[in-house]
Amino acid sequence: MKIIVNSVFVKDQDKAVAFYSEKLGFVKKEDVPVGEFRWITLVSPDDEDGTELLLEPNNHPAAKDYQKKIFAEGIPATMFGVADIRTEYDQLMKRDVKFTMEPTKMGNVTIAVFDDTCGNLIQIVQK
Repeated sequence: MKIIVNSVFVKDQDKAVAFYSEKLGFVKKEDVPVGEFRWITLVSPDDEDGTELLLEPNNHPAAKDYQKKIFAEGIPATMFGVADIRTEYDQLMKRDVKFTMEPTKMGNVTIAVFDDTCGNLIQIVQK
């Protein structure tokens, strides 16, 4: 068994696609209509057959509550691994990504957290 899809709730799927592809550099893999919404997944350009990130609409009240509460508590919705966190941080800052935590050493990892503009905090981590 392996993880093939990880979901992140988003307020607006089109805005999320723009942010995750234009700012973060992910590549759209699937974009299929499903009722009033779409099944939209993105992948890392370095591993297009790897785990997909599903941009899940937060239209259900429980999803909205969950998303709002973890954001307010400063809890990242998911995390992405990076090889060089300082380089990644600098590149994302140049693309106007807003960080809530700059790279910070925590034990044997370094983390940083940014706002995806779609209702989530996202953590990047360098092991």
